[in-house]
Amino acid sequence: MKILVPVKRVVDYNVKVRVKSDNTGVDIANVKMSMNPFDEIAIEEAVRLCEKGVASEVIAVSCGVTQCQETLRTAMAIGADRAILVQTDVELQPLAVAKLLKALVDKEQPGLIILGKQAIDDDCNQTGQMLAALADLPQATFASKVEVLDGKASVTREVDGGSETLSLTLPAVITADLRLNEPRYVTLPNIMKAKKKQLEIFKPEDLGVDVTPRLKTLSVSEPPKRSAGIMVSDVATLVAKLKNEAKVI
Repeated sequence: MKILVPVKRVVDYNVKVRVKSDNTGVDIANVKMSMNPFDEIAIEEAVRLCEKGVASEVIAVSCGVTQCQETLRTAMAIGADRAILVQTDVELQPLAVAKLLKALVDKEQPGLIILGKQAIDDDCNQTGQMLAALADLPQATFASKVEVLDGKASVTREVDGGSETLSLTLPAVITADLRLNEPRYVTLPNIMKAKKKQLEIFKPEDLGVDVTPRLKTLSVSEPPKRSAGIMVSDVATLVAKLKNEAKVI
């Protein structure tokens, strides 16, 4: 069984994000980029399933600019067997990515697709669900535990009231949550081995997918700075300020 794992190149989670001076987006010039943390968890889970003998091959996929090859090499250093890059300079939105992944699912016929529940740059939390809908596959989101046996996947997922366990018939789509696992440390020998692994490159048009953006970002701005608090002498003054100045009551 093949496992397909989409990974995204994002601004590293340790970097303080800055907005461009013209408010058109986030400034990523000379900023450290890395693999989306949720996708790193997805790769780790796929590799663990492969080590258990459940799967025979892990394929990492990324969609975006040429530099995404670095992210794919990291995925292969963790344990992915090969990688596919859908290269484009167009700003990709969740639906476009889901359509590209659907084309690759048709091409590779994986038994399982595992991806992060969301990316830390746009926080959309849409791609996995859209892919499941387009490919007409069962899905389990926010997975905190995954077990695969006899052509079925048992997925424990977090919900508001605690957790629930779903049984999915493979092939299926699973999105990974933080509690699923802790990704392994990437060693130097594995980084060197990853350089020799196969990396295929496609264009969106090769897959017959139109990735033209459907949404337009009007403006990006930082949240307003929090003003200093004040001390009030009594409850009556507090209520008056909440009513007349803050206008929250």
